[in-house]
Amino acid sequence: MSGLGHRIGDAGYAAGWRLVRMLPAPVATAAFSLGADLAARRDGAGVRQLRRNLTRVVPQAGQAELEELTRRALRSYARYWQEAFRLPAMDPAEIVTGVQQGISGVENLDAALAEGNGAVVALPHSGNWDAAGVWLVDHSGTFTTVVERLEPESLYRRFVDFRESLGFEILPASGGAASFRTLLRRLRENRVVCLVSDRDLSGAGLPVTFFGEQTRMPAGPARLAASTGAALLPVGSWFTDDGWGIRIHPRIRVNAREEVPAATQALADVLAGDIAAHPADWHMVQRLWLADLPAEQRVALGESR
Repeated sequence: MSGLGHRIGDAGYAAGWRLVRMLPAPVATAAFSLGADLAARRDGAGVRQLRRNLTRVVPQAGQAELEELTRRALRSYARYWQEAFRLPAMDPAEIVTGVQQGISGVENLDAALAEGNGAVVALPHSGNWDAAGVWLVDHSGTFTTVVERLEPESLYRRFVDFRESLGFEILPASGGAASFRTLLRRLRENRVVCLVSDRDLSGAGLPVTFFGEQTRMPAGPARLAASTGAALLPVGSWFTDDGWGIRIHPRIRVNAREEVPAATQALADVLAGDIAAHPADWHMVQRLWLADLPAEQRVALGESR
């Protein structure tokens, strides 16, 4: 993207955070839903990739069902952005109440923290993970997460400031070893680390089978658990009609470095179950499976195994 494109994008997000929170909720919902429907009709590259991804999740779907699912998924993704723009102006207690009405498995998180080694919460790009984070801050205190470094820097800072305002500690994915060491320290302090774990951004992820096909997922969640004794907790996230659904699954045991690949596959299996149960709320508009990557990239990944 050009410098002008970066500035336009940054200005658009800034306007969103200023203006969307000022709109009545029904007006904002109607506007974002309309935008999602227009995107579905345009059928751009991201929409086509979303549709290809969903064919793996619901392989039994006919063409009409798949088109409707794609439209609903785009509306769900639009709802995520609408809520992201409105969250800073919402009452945190209202968000916490909305999550509490749809959450299960909290005892798994409480048991992990009672052991004193922290918890690694691993979740997919589903539902509204920011709303889940607001609940987590209320329940367990500030937690630490890692985010992709966006361009331009001003846009990245807006996202960091937004999430820090909600009580999150943000580390850049580009921080490498320094970020990893900070995550280790937080777990040894018996705190929570949250990582979005269904897409490998580093190119160094571990091979897993996901919905019957080969892809790669980050090794970080299982490595952190193996290094610290923290509980590795898969978490599902989706939307409900009037709030958010969250499922905190029992821990995946990973006691040594050699168990990290198996634990990562187990994590992929649990995440797949929640995605299959709520496919319209999985916001994966990027290439994920190796079969969708350019040939030269597949070869490079194969050579790195």
